[in-house]
Amino acid sequence: MADSLILSRRDLDFLLHEWLQVETLTERERFAGHDRETFDAVLDLAAEIATEHFAPHNRKADENEPHVVDGKVVLIPEVAAALKVFGEAGLAAGTLPEELGGMQLPQVVSKAATAWFQAANVGSSAYPFLTMANAHLLLAHGSQEQIDTYVRPMAEGRWFGTMALSEPQAGSSLADITTKAVPQDDGTYRLTGTKMWISGGDHELSENIVHLVLAKIPGGPAGVKGISLFVVPKFLPEGDGLGERNDVVLAGLNHKMGYRGTTNTLLNFGEGVHTPGGAPGAVGWLVGSENRGLAAMFHMMNEARVGVGLGATALGYTGYLHALEYARTRTQGRPPAGKDPAAPPVPIIEHSDVRRMLLAAKSYVEGGLALGLYCAKLVDEETTADTEDARARAHTLLEVLTPIAKSWPSQWGLVANDLAIQVHGGYGYTRDFPV
Repeated sequence: MADSLILSRRDLDFLLHEWLQVETLTERERFAGHDRETFDAVLDLAAEIATEHFAPHNRKADENEPHVVDGKVVLIPEVAAALKVFGEAGLAAGTLPEELGGMQLPQVVSKAATAWFQAANVGSSAYPFLTMANAHLLLAHGSQEQIDTYVRPMAEGRWFGTMALSEPQAGSSLADITTKAVPQDDGTYRLTGTKMWISGGDHELSENIVHLVLAKIPGGPAGVKGISLFVVPKFLPEGDGLGERNDVVLAGLNHKMGYRGTTNTLLNFGEGVHTPGGAPGAVGWLVGSENRGLAAMFHMMNEARVGVGLGATALGYTGYLHALEYARTRTQGRPPAGKDPAAPPVPIIEHSDVRRMLLAAKSYVEGGLALGLYCAKLVDEETTADTEDARARAHTLLEVLTPIAKSWPSQWGLVANDLAIQVHGGYGYTRDFPV
């Protein structure tokens, strides 16, 4: 494969095969159907789809943010087209069990494939990756009926998923959320409240949107001990299809400085705009046990944290690769020892300070990628290691490293991109280059 300006396959291969030795995972029963050839084929497929279907509309999606027309979110058509290719390739089900139509890939290989899409177009790729994390939570904490109802269509790429935690008045202080879930005689709950910062919260990209919502059941304990988790779909399932519109409505879009191609929403639950079953209130189903919602939601939150870190790494990585290409081809100045003004200028990569910036950027992004992939392999160790001690050790390491896997690349990936801009000189402060 020719050198890519999206991601370095050579660096990925080094981290996966020479450092993490992911092929040893195939000795375990869950991954016995794989070998290096299948792992490499997945990475090849990811690189091809990311290059041909995600990267071309990256800038266009950034310049044409989601907006609302007649109550519906409008995105550029290339987003839906790219996600359709992604879904048809089966990548949404990469880590899911074979009985659900999945490839049963190790998390570490799946995250390596993910990095291609995040580097190519972080905004468009957010939709399926949130969905995959949503499906993983339901697999771990949902009932068999919930798995059959929601995970299968998400695995097929037909339904997308979100997580709805924050509220306008509470922010990150989840103890202060006020969204309420009232039990009903039929075993469902009716939710009322407002959720803020919900990525992928509303759009027309999929047949349905599956919201995982934190709410409090009246009479429960105060604070975080009284939080429960509910699955609340945009459309209520009915047989093998869709039924009534649920009482979940878009109240507005947030416009972030990054991830501009991803809808980020304010959602109202139970406003009464829709009346499923003839009554107001968003219909939801309890996931797991009452008052244990936050513990279950951490399953998705932690996966999302590693994913955010990988996204920051991927953005820094592609910025570094573009800067490297620019430095190799842009000629300017002469070496310090070159005294002849008639001598031709040299590529700027020959200047020591440019090399310093490139090496610093590479150290940040390759280190961030290594950290993200290492955490992904720890997930595989936590679930498939041969001994209980090994699984417990992986779990403990993940608890320590997961916040770092989000925060460190989010800080230093930005620094890598700043250095990429500096390598471009004055051109870096224009819109002519993708840094």
